[in-house]
Amino acid sequence: MFSKVLTSAVVGIEAYNVEVEVDIASGLPAFNIVGLPDTACRESQDRVRAAIKNSGFPFPSKKITVNLAPADIKKEGSAFDLAIAIGILVANEVIGQEAVREKIFCGELSLDGKVRGVPGILPRAAAILEEPQKKDFFIPSSNAKEALCVSGIRVYAVNHLLQLVQFLKGELSLKPSEEIVTSLPDPVASPKYLDFSDIKGQLHAKRGLEIAAAGGHNLIMIGPPGAGKTMLAKRIPGILSSITFNEAIETTKIHSVVGLISQKSALLSTRPFRDPHHTISGVAMVGGGSNPKPGEVSLAHHGVLFLDEIAEFKRNALEVLRQPLEEGRITISRAASTYTFPARFMLVAAMNPCPCGYFTDPKKECNCTSVQIKNYMSKISGPLLDRIDIQLEVPCLKVGEITQKSKGEGSLAIRQRVEKARVLQRKRYTSEKISANAELEPRQLEKYCAISQEGENLLKMAIQELGFSARAYHKSIKVARTIADLEDSETIEATHVSEAIHYRTLDRNIWQR
Repeated sequence: MFSKVLTSAVVGIEAYNVEVEVDIASGLPAFNIVGLPDTACRESQDRVRAAIKNSGFPFPSKKITVNLAPADIKKEGSAFDLAIAIGILVANEVIGQEAVREKIFCGELSLDGKVRGVPGILPRAAAILEEPQKKDFFIPSSNAKEALCVSGIRVYAVNHLLQLVQFLKGELSLKPSEEIVTSLPDPVASPKYLDFSDIKGQLHAKRGLEIAAAGGHNLIMIGPPGAGKTMLAKRIPGILSSITFNEAIETTKIHSVVGLISQKSALLSTRPFRDPHHTISGVAMVGGGSNPKPGEVSLAHHGVLFLDEIAEFKRNALEVLRQPLEEGRITISRAASTYTFPARFMLVAAMNPCPCGYFTDPKKECNCTSVQIKNYMSKISGPLLDRIDIQLEVPCLKVGEITQKSKGEGSLAIRQRVEKARVLQRKRYTSEKISANAELEPRQLEKYCAISQEGENLLKMAIQELGFSARAYHKSIKVARTIADLEDSETIEATHVSEAIHYRTLDRNIWQR
């Protein structure tokens, strides 16, 4: 007796169909799964056997062979349980073969037959949509909201194996879920955000963060301990522009594969904010493994990657950031294949100016030698710093700033300006595959960044006097474009260029003794 059932698997962040072929033959009782299953997949034989028996169906005491085709691609996880169980019931003639035609089954089985949620449902649903023949998608109820983000396929939420079998036999009515998700809730007034009004002083740093958020620019803050660098960074989510529906779909696919999607929400309604610890490895930062999974740079796609005390990170964990910072994606090569993950994020970093942290503090004496300061600063390579658009000095607060009672400008007011600038940029780049100034290619600068003659002269002076590289020159133009957008100016004026150059702190060598 032979049966064939369809399921789906994920490689990287893309899904593909898998055929579950089940053969039940005479012989000594055995249950084998072939087709490069991993440990979790191979263990499904015990879960499937118990689930079928505890659902009240006979389990064949014969030789059972399950093949997961294509057999040359490794299968990972427990999402094949449901399809294997249905395949065995079809081969054992409990269910007819016609009842499972043009249907895809995904889900993990508990020993009592309940269907548990699995990661990676959104990319699976998206892959089904791209096929010429639309199929019915049977998934755990806990994953239903996630799958309903993709319109055009019929999604059936299943709670128990018995419920699904009764439906396939025509004994039970099961309607497809219909609450298709086509929009996102507005997170503007969300109380979970920390507010910029809590931070006293640091107007210069706040201005830099506003520009970075408005244009998607990478930013680094340098200053002594207690100056407020981490406080500033933690409040960035409250001033970011709203995530668009398409951006939410792309980001949610990545989080779905890693298993970070909550059952209560279908999509990520806000831009992600990732802040890994400085002990993170290079593989965890960019992704990888025997069967590569997305890393922190991909989980921060369309959001923020915050590296606190960046000088304490391992050198290899920082240097791997070069490609995603420049290209917006990360490519991981293995012997069998090559994987490309999206990684268009805004890098925000914070660091001390020296090992003790008090090199620029006027009140506390720095005990570090010039060699120690130089070695500390050199932990971040020149090519990596060159890719950071805005470099901010965050000084210690003065007594009057610390003790002042009045609050500063709130996140909502800043966010409204950022949102206005982002809307302007999206309209400007409608014909391009970009949505923010930071994503501009050098060939696009001349078209979209009209600079006044005084601004051009300032940039030439910066190249001559400050030794700007070609990349630093282009970065300054992009930042100036964002400053002009915040002021609703079509032309980049000299004041915009001057402020952009001012944010290239490290290029002016002020951190040397």
